[in-house]
Amino acid sequence: MMRTPALIMSSLLIASAGLAACGDDSIRITTTREGGENKGVLKVVQTLQCPQTQGSLTRKGTAQNGGTVCVYAGPRGSEVTLHLQPLDGASVEEVLKAFEDRLSGDMPQTIAAIEAAAQTAAGGGSAGGDSARVDAPGVRIQAEGDTAQVKVPGLSIDADGDRASIRIGGVTIDANDSASSVNIEGGTDDGSVDIQAAAAGAVIRTRAAGDATRATWLVTDGQTEGLGWRLVGYEARGPAGGPLVIAVFRAKEADKDPLMDDARDLLTLNVGE
Repeated sequence: MMRTPALIMSSLLIASAGLAACGDDSIRITTTREGGENKGVLKVVQTLQCPQTQGSLTRKGTAQNGGTVCVYAGPRGSEVTLHLQPLDGASVEEVLKAFEDRLSGDMPQTIAAIEAAAQTAAGGGSAGGDSARVDAPGVRIQAEGDTAQVKVPGLSIDADGDRASIRIGGVTIDANDSASSVNIEGGTDDGSVDIQAAAAGAVIRTRAAGDATRATWLVTDGQTEGLGWRLVGYEARGPAGGPLVIAVFRAKEADKDPLMDDARDLLTLNVGE
């Protein structure tokens, strides 16, 4: 009988089936609300619009730095800061990386733990035990002990002991049960996604396709105890050439809703969806 890592294979096979159902080699990546669409042309913004309230958010004082920064207080100690950020000759990647570096300083232990789990996941696995093999047109299944390979059109799964690797179209999912980690990266015509997840938390990055900028980056802490921020990140939008409107959010609870929804509404108000 084939032995496979239950935690990895059961959860990832379910995820794979759901993704594969979209069609051969088809993955849908959205960077706004689930089921959302990238709409229209993003506006060139000169000054931020900062209403006194937006959903659960309340503005603290007036717009700062000539209308380029607005600070909002959210529920349970959370906060959102809206930035109007010109490129000033820098690339979008350089500007966003600067925001990521500053936000990473708010949760250094979480990021260090996620990176350590990713390094552990890169280690080898073990094999041994019973074997089985199926070969058919377009389908190949081979298992031996704790290792398994499944290849069908648009879907590839490789499991080794407590490790598994899944490719669906242009997206790759790598999981390691002993390291308690899952890494997802890849891209489609809709954009790209990169996720590093571990017991300590997750780092998530998405980028929609096209010349305009629609990007999300966040870190969430998987621990149930401790003081300080447990969710930090940003969502950025802007036309080609800028400027960008960037909503930076910080929360002391890992639950991102409604904080991110309200931050996105501020973005939509200013630059469009």
